[in-house]
Amino acid sequence: MNMLYVLIPLALMLLAVAVWALVWAIRSGQFDDLESHGWSVVLDDDQKPPPHPDDDKEEEKK
Repeated sequence: MNMLYVLIPLALMLLAVAVWALVWAIRSGQFDDLESHGWSVVLDDDQKPPPHPDDDKEEEKK
């Protein structure tokens, strides 16, 4: 029974941290656009990656 005096406040603190994390995620825009990153993998085949600066230096040395 004495353990409940520790577990109940601990559970309430854990709940408060979880609610704070959810509010922070919503306010910082973590849930604004959930689908565009998934579609970018499917639709991004035609674009070439930008050239890496080190690649130009290697070609000049050859």
